[in-house]
Amino acid sequence: MVRIVPAWVPMPRAVVIATGLCELAGAAALATRRWRRAAGWALAAYALCVWPANVHHAIIDLSRGTGLPIWYHAPRLALQPAIIWWALWASGAVRLSRRAPR
Repeated sequence: MVRIVPAWVPMPRAVVIATGLCELAGAAALATRRWRRAAGWALAAYALCVWPANVHHAIIDLSRGTGLPIWYHAPRLALQPAIIWWALWASGAVRLSRRAPR
């Protein structure tokens, strides 16, 4: 994972470890009623923040002809907004309701 961190990110190994810990904490928080919504917002923000690393990974693989092909990267990049929305929806951080608020 360190290899796909963009060059402008300081201390890439530490960032990868920290983001992994954030993912684990977010997953654990989703299992609790008290922290579920906060976890949804945090995981959505996380997915947004790692998007540049996913773009960077695609550029590396596609420009140098090594690694994974476009059929891996294109859906991954295209679905990133859905992952962000899913984190918010599944956690109850946002609701899709057509009813008027009470």
